[in-house]
Amino acid sequence: MPREDLPQQPPGKGAASHPGHRLPHDGFATASPDRPQTATPASGQTQTAALSSGRPRIIALDVLRGFALCGIVLTSVPSIAAVGDALKATADSSDGDWLGLLVHQRFFPIFSTLFGIGFTLLLDSAGRRVPRPRLLLLRRLLVLLAIGLAHMFLLWPGDILTTYAVVGLLVLLPSTWLPRWAVAGLAIVLIVTPLVLGSTGPSLAPGLFLLGSTLARYGVIDRIERSTLVPAGLGLAFAAGAVPAVWLQVESEAASAGRSTSWFAPAGLLMAGVYVCTLLVLLRTPLRPALQAVFAPLGRMTLTNYLTATVLVLVTARVIGGSPDTWSSTTVLLIAGPVLAVQWLWSALWLRRFRQGPLEWLWRWATWGRRPPLSRGRR
Repeated sequence: MPREDLPQQPPGKGAASHPGHRLPHDGFATASPDRPQTATPASGQTQTAALSSGRPRIIALDVLRGFALCGIVLTSVPSIAAVGDALKATADSSDGDWLGLLVHQRFFPIFSTLFGIGFTLLLDSAGRRVPRPRLLLLRRLLVLLAIGLAHMFLLWPGDILTTYAVVGLLVLLPSTWLPRWAVAGLAIVLIVTPLVLGSTGPSLAPGLFLLGSTLARYGVIDRIERSTLVPAGLGLAFAAGAVPAVWLQVESEAASAGRSTSWFAPAGLLMAGVYVCTLLVLLRTPLRPALQAVFAPLGRMTLTNYLTATVLVLVTARVIGGSPDTWSSTTVLLIAGPVLAVQWLWSALWLRRFRQGPLEWLWRWATWGRRPPLSRGRR
C-alpha cells in the first residue's frame, strides 16, 4: 500500500500538525531515533520520489512489488488456465525444472511481506490524519475481501486476495495493539512453525505479514536504500542457506515422485531473500533506472495487474488450447511474458496521466469514503 493512498490535508489541521502524535495504544511515532524519516530528493538522495502531497515514495518498494508480481503471474499461469477443468496443484508443485527451482514459492514470500509493510506504513500515516486509523484499515481490508471473493467466484478459485484480507483481519490488524517487540517474536513463531510442520503457501502468510510489519515499525523500510553492504551481506547469507536447501528440495522431490516436500518452503523463503537483497544491491548501481523503468509501473498498479492477469491468461489459454498440465515451462513463460509485457505498457502509459491504477483508485475511494483525485492535473 503506497503512501499516496493518503488524502491531502491542509497544514495545521488535524493530528498531522502535531509532530509528537502517536497512534492510540501503539508504538508508532512520526519521528524518533528508531524510526527516522525517509530521505527526500532535496537531501541529495535518490532513493525516493516526492509525492505531490510532499510525502516521499519509497521507490524500492515499487520495484520489489513489481518484481514479485512477475513471479506470481508466472507461477499462477497453469492453475488459472485450468479453470473449468479438474484443478490440480500445479501452482504449488515443483517438477524439478527451472520453474520449480527459481519461481515456485519464491515470490509469494516477497508479496506477503510487502503486504505487511504497506499495511503498517499506511496505518502509521493514517494515524496522523484521522482519529481512528484502525477503523479505516478495517474498511480497507473488508473492501479487499469483497474484491477477492468476486475474483474467486467469478474468475479464478486460486485467488490470494481473499486469504490476504482474512489474515489481515485476524492477525495483522489485531497486532497493531501489540508492542513491536511482541510482533517481531510472533512473526518468528508463525514463520518457523509452518516450516517445522512442513506446510507451504498460505500457512506462511500470517508470519510474513507480521515480518513486514516488524520491518516497518523498526524503521528498516525507511533505511532500505541507504546501504549496499547490509543487503549484500544478507544476500550472501541467504544464498549460503539457499544452495543446500534447494539441493535437498530437488533430492527429496526426486525420491517422492515429484511431490512437494518439507524442503519446498524453506528453499522458497531463502531464495526470496536472495532475490530481494540482490535487487536492493542493484538499485544502488547504474542499473537503477532500468530496474525502476521495468518493475515500478507494475508495482504501482499491483492490484489492477493481478486481477487483469487472470483475464489475460484465461483468454490466452483458450487461444492456445490443450491441457495446462501438459505445458512445458517454456510454454508457461511464453504465456506469462506477453501478459506482463502488455501490463507493463498499459501501466506505464496510464501512470503518465493518472496518479494510481484504476482499481487502486477505487480501493482508495472505498477506504477513505470520499472520491480522491485521479488525474495528475487535479488536486
